[in-house]
Amino acid sequence: MTRTLLIEDDLDLAQTVIDYLQLEQIDCDHASNGVAGLNLLTDNDYDVLLLDLNLPRLDGLGVCEKLRQEGRDIPILMLTARDQVDDKISGFHAGTDDYLVKPFALEELVVRIDALSRRRSGQVQLLSYADLQMNLKQRTAMRAGSPLKLSPSGWQLLECLLRAAPEVVPRYKLEQSVWGETTPDSNSLKVHLHHLRKAVDGAFSPPLIHTIAGHGVTLRKLDDETTAQP
Repeated sequence: MTRTLLIEDDLDLAQTVIDYLQLEQIDCDHASNGVAGLNLLTDNDYDVLLLDLNLPRLDGLGVCEKLRQEGRDIPILMLTARDQVDDKISGFHAGTDDYLVKPFALEELVVRIDALSRRRSGQVQLLSYADLQMNLKQRTAMRAGSPLKLSPSGWQLLECLLRAAPEVVPRYKLEQSVWGETTPDSNSLKVHLHHLRKAVDGAFSPPLIHTIAGHGVTLRKLDDETTAQP
């Protein structure tokens, strides 16, 4: 069952949404202000956040910004009565993934939730795994507190690996992250990965970047190093 959190101070609307989502087999917790919502997000795992823009204590933009600054990649659907372009732009800059203007059809809400629940947000600005951290806004990368020197291509490869970590990324996706639809030289990816490994793993332990034979490349701590190739 999809788990959602609704942060909405209109209690009548909140109850209507909760009841309807329950009929659609979507579990929905509720908070009536931004601070209470952040507390629930700290204590629970949700697939989608339904976030009202105008909230007491901490508004929707503040909640959104705090989550993205912390590196939380939960998809966020902003619910708002504001239909101005500037308001939507502010929401996207804060890190929301989608907008739904009030009043909205509950059927459309379900469709949006279903779409968002099948992916993680691309709006997150802080990516991390183990002792490796990348701040997309500040354009900095660090491991164990030490800054990493990355080439533009190395940055793109590391971002791709961090967004998927600890899952394996196929080679074609890594190539697309650097060269788009242009087919690179057969050795280009291998060379760039070699330089990335030197930057990320050369002076640190344990190694984090591994090639999984027949599958692709992963950023993870491996218990069995025999499954990986350098």
